[in-house]
Amino acid sequence: MVRVVFIGPPGVGKGTQAQRLAAAHGIAKISTGDVLREAVRNNTPLGRQAKTFMDAGSLVPDDVVIGMLAGLEIFINTVMEPLLYSKSAGVSQVALLVAVALLSPLAHRLNDIAAALLLAAAEFAALFFFVRELGHNSGIQINYIIVAAVAFAIYGMSRVRIVAAVTAIGLALHVAAWFLFPPEHAQIAPDPLLLANLYVSSAATTFCIIALVVGYAFTVADRARAEADSLLINILPEAIAERLKARPGEKVADSVADASVLFSDLVGFTELAHRLGAARTVALLDQVVTEFDRLAAAHGVEKIKTIGDGYMAVAGVSRPQADHLPRLARMALLLPDLVARLSTAHGVNLKIRVGIAGGPVMAGVIGADKFSYDVWGETVNLASRLESHGLPGEIQVSAAVREALGDGFVFESRGPIEVKGIGRLETWLLKKERGAGESKGAASA
Repeated sequence: MVRVVFIGPPGVGKGTQAQRLAAAHGIAKISTGDVLREAVRNNTPLGRQAKTFMDAGSLVPDDVVIGMLAGLEIFINTVMEPLLYSKSAGVSQVALLVAVALLSPLAHRLNDIAAALLLAAAEFAALFFFVRELGHNSGIQINYIIVAAVAFAIYGMSRVRIVAAVTAIGLALHVAAWFLFPPEHAQIAPDPLLLANLYVSSAATTFCIIALVVGYAFTVADRARAEADSLLINILPEAIAERLKARPGEKVADSVADASVLFSDLVGFTELAHRLGAARTVALLDQVVTEFDRLAAAHGVEKIKTIGDGYMAVAGVSRPQADHLPRLARMALLLPDLVARLSTAHGVNLKIRVGIAGGPVMAGVIGADKFSYDVWGETVNLASRLESHGLPGEIQVSAAVREALGDGFVFESRGPIEVKGIGRLETWLLKKERGAGESKGAASA
């Protein structure tokens, strides 16, 4: 067996210094490939061939180049040559591993994990084979530890039994390789430098791959958690979603002493939908609801639900808001003009009715699978009745809402009307928000 010694005094070479020496002595540049070709042609060890060039004055002693040549020769002498020519290893074993790796792309025709199982078997066999040849001081068996992390990434949590089986086999082979192949039982007598390199590379590979797999798993988990949180916030008000995340088993049931409720409905939408067809109806309704949602978010109002073309929103329910009623009133004042613009854009004639009521409500999360956040109580019923008994293009409010909003808004009295389930009720039409310095007129009388 050839032993290669690093040639050249320490510190000489290092790339640019070697080039300067070569230029100073008029030496032609000799590449590593030139040394390798001459070594093969003359059947000479790489180190000796490099020294021949140096003695002839054709090669500057460069630690980097000589180190590469020496490492390559050590690998050839101590690994490849014994594997190819020793009776214990044989070409057949290497050829078998290569064949298994090449056939793995075809294994997907059996099922979706056949290729992964085949590659795992080939990897297990290859690692065990190399530990047997070089002994456990090579550290190659450390690579079995990777299986514990990689198996979950490859096979997934839905195949826990396969993951457990592959991990158990990897652990058994790791332990067996350590006890069965001590250095004195190695089939090859490798160079100590090679063993050190193999151990370092195996340890580095193991740490890096496990770190990557764990990092990937945490990234996927964080992304899934973020998507779940986003979905939860889309279903529930943000304050309620945060409560459920903080205390998952807790029932959400609140009584709110003073809140505001808005109901709206598109007049004549059912008949219009029959004429428009499904595609145009969905497109129109989607744009209407999307714009309503945008206004609700801009005013700090919470959308509760939509029922067909009906829209329900509240303020001051999931979180305290001293100005919950003005918020809802300002949003409501924008709805008629918004519907008019969307009607023109879609070539239809739509108007909206809006009803607003204020007072005590109850709220909570209902259901287990398709849960929802809902609000109920007399105030909710009153807002719904004010909407259904309202006028197209108008915002109808109760006398309590008129009084609570005060002089900051302009109202028009509609007088007492008969409201189903309630009786005669004094109502007002909300017209606009009063501007700064605007005097009180008859419209708010």
